[in-house]
Amino acid sequence: MTGPILISGPTASGKSALALGLARRLGGAVINADAVQVYGCWRVLSARPSLIDEAAAPHHLYGHIDAREGHSAGRWLRDLAPVLDDCRAKGLRAIIVGGTGMYFSALTLGLADIPEPTPALRAALEARLNAQGLQAFAAALAARDPASAARVDLANPRRVLRAWEVLETTGRGIAAHHDATPPPLIAPDAASLIRLIPDRARLYAACDARFDLMLQSGALEEAAAFAALSPPAGAQAMQALGARELAAHLRGEITLGEARARAGRITRNYAKRQSTWTRNQMGAWRAFDSGPAALEVLLREAR
Repeated sequence: MTGPILISGPTASGKSALALGLARRLGGAVINADAVQVYGCWRVLSARPSLIDEAAAPHHLYGHIDAREGHSAGRWLRDLAPVLDDCRAKGLRAIIVGGTGMYFSALTLGLADIPEPTPALRAALEARLNAQGLQAFAAALAARDPASAARVDLANPRRVLRAWEVLETTGRGIAAHHDATPPPLIAPDAASLIRLIPDRARLYAACDARFDLMLQSGALEEAAAFAALSPPAGAQAMQALGARELAAHLRGEITLGEARARAGRITRNYAKRQSTWTRNQMGAWRAFDSGPAALEVLLREAR
């Protein structure tokens, strides 16, 4: 087993623990591939590695983005490139871990260089999404750009919004841009590709237990600190699971128990969608049902 190690899987599946175990035993650096863990405001609510974990092995691309900024797979790739160069220069195994499938697709399949929309356009499209609702917004995309609609997760408002942003900014659909994609930063055959697919009941139990631990560890205080920043409407950082529910509680709209129940349900549904996406899009990746099982096998193969 040589080259970078890529670890994907749903939330609460044990990815970070596996990455840290490999980094400590193989002499590696842990690199984030999660779209929420890039934000500095969410150490607890995004389940970022702890300060103790970060001290045990080099960690990169965690918490480096301001809460009020946007982020994208393209920006992540641009930030990742010098990190990979640094790992190679220092002789460290790059261990890239996260649950954002779009990042791994961009990394291993390549990503078209698409300009970001203006803040005014993004705000206008978000207003249309809120006014029309996701179903109508997605249907309008399918009518105007059926090729892109066929490739986008139409149940994911962020993905539909991004498709509209690209279409309005460039005059070409996101599918057309992807068809002109440059070579990937890491070719699939040059890396070890790992996916964690836990039993669903065990995964759901882990989701619930983790959110309870987050509440005990200061997630509500994080949500209050985030609100104090007066982030713009539609801030991408609000994609953190449980962020909207805790914000609603802080505004006095729901009880903490209701926030916990809603966040748990949303987290379980998100984990289910991630599992389905991973199975459908990463079928060639090597599958394990748990991080400890993967760690044992991978370390044995590395000897």
